[in-house]
Amino acid sequence: MKLAKALLPLAAVLALAACKKPPEKVSEKDQARAVRVVRVEPRSIVGGLTASGDLLPREEAAVMPEVTGYRVARVMVDVGDYVRAGQTLVQLDPTLIEAQVAQARAQAAQADDQAKRVADLDGQGVLSQEQIAQRRFQAQAANAQLRNLLTQRRKLAVTAPVSGLILEKTVRPGDLSAGGSTPWFRMARDGQVELSAELGEGDLARIRVGQTATVTLPSGAAAQGRVRLISPQIDPQTKLGAVRILLPVRSDIRAGGFARAVFSDAAGMALAAPETAIRYDADGASVMTVAADNRVKRMPVQTGPRGGGWVQLVRGPPAGTRIVQNAAAFLLDNDLVRPVETPAQVASAAPARKQ
Repeated sequence: MKLAKALLPLAAVLALAACKKPPEKVSEKDQARAVRVVRVEPRSIVGGLTASGDLLPREEAAVMPEVTGYRVARVMVDVGDYVRAGQTLVQLDPTLIEAQVAQARAQAAQADDQAKRVADLDGQGVLSQEQIAQRRFQAQAANAQLRNLLTQRRKLAVTAPVSGLILEKTVRPGDLSAGGSTPWFRMARDGQVELSAELGEGDLARIRVGQTATVTLPSGAAAQGRVRLISPQIDPQTKLGAVRILLPVRSDIRAGGFARAVFSDAAGMALAAPETAIRYDADGASVMTVAADNRVKRMPVQTGPRGGGWVQLVRGPPAGTRIVQNAAAFLLDNDLVRPVETPAQVASAAPARKQ
């Protein structure tokens, strides 16, 4: 009797063990994660086109003396000054020419008096017609010489041909005015400076006159510019063309510097992927492609301009390839996934989500 009671708990345990079923085996397909995918296709990338180049005066003016042989008495402006058209920049020493003007004025007065004396003697036989004509000619020549000297005296004030900013000065007090190829001043007309940026032929097609661009200066400051001119030709050696971007007149925008422009509303077609699909690590940029068997594989890419939520794939998977939309998804090569294809307009507008 005691033995039977002792065996009862053991029998109950064995009965429960016999009723318990073994766990069912879960397949790899059932464990596959659902991920959003999008196809690599040609898309219109709005914005993101960048170009760099030199800051140059829109129009440069050179100032040189028009008379030679005179000493510089005063230099009245310096580099960085803004001057008005007609403003005196350099005053030449007038001492020499003042003496010449006084002498020419006296000679002209004497010649005029001689000419007046024969004004009514034509045909009267007092003087020959040749003598009368000679006195009149001498008066004309003397007055012409006086006018020439007066003009030279006015030119002793070297003035600005246009309004603008003085960029460079090479003249000093005591210098002698002389004909040459080196200007005394270089000016940026109206103080206007523009960026001369170079773009490839394909990118030039995305630019239009009047288009806006954000230009980043060497200091890090930004300025809004406007495309003024697009080069009508491509350099046969570099295959690049120039774009001139006119900038506002500001003291921190200096000719000779280097700047970078971003064309915010440039548009063009290119193979592209969502920005969220690009993953960056020590090996560079890459995307996770999804093969026909729904297994993923990392593929390196080279990116180009970006905008509107898309980034151009300069090098990477061919058109039509499915890629994982969210690079933040922790996936490894050969992982099996359950792809959920996302329409292009949704992929570009939707923020990144955790898969």
